[in-house]
Formats: sequence, C-alpha cells, structure tokens
Amino acid sequence: MEYTNLNIRTPKDVKAQAELIFDELGISTTAAFNIFLRQVIRSHGIPFPLTLDTPNEVTAKALKDAEEGNDIHGPFTNTKDLAKSLSSND
Repeated sequence: MEYTNLNIRTPKDVKAQAELIFDELGISTTAAFNIFLRQVIRSHGIPFPLTLDTPNEVTAKALKDAEEGNDIHGPFTNTKDLAKSLSSND
C-alpha cells in the first residue's frame, strides 16, 4: 500500500486533549485520523451529524410554548413567587 502525508492545522489544546483520549484508547493520532477517513469513505460523508445550534427537546418545547403563549410564568412582583414558580414541578 502506498502512503501519503496529510498535514492539518489545529489548536494545540485541541490536539493535546484528543491525544489524551487516543492514549487511553491505545491508538495513535495517526490511527485515529485513519479511522475517521475510513468512516468517511464507508458512509460517503461525515460519519456523524453536522448540525447547527439545534435546541434539545426541553429547549425546543420551551421555545414553542413561548411562541404559542402556553405555559408562560411571570411576570413576578416578588422573589417569593418567582422561587415558588421555579421550584414547582409543573
């Protein structure tokens, strides 16, 4: 098999953090990148979802409720009522 070099630029702290994980897994950074590249080939794309700032289920529900005017708390005239609302399980 013929090999080639691949040069990438990444922040030092990102590389260091990743290398700690690779060390725990018992693989080199080169092996990790080869795994990634093979997964790209296998999946015909990036092997994990690329998403924009998509809210999680709880946030999405809160945004929808706010847009529809449902389940909105407040305004509060004192901190006691605010604390009571925050600690309720509703």
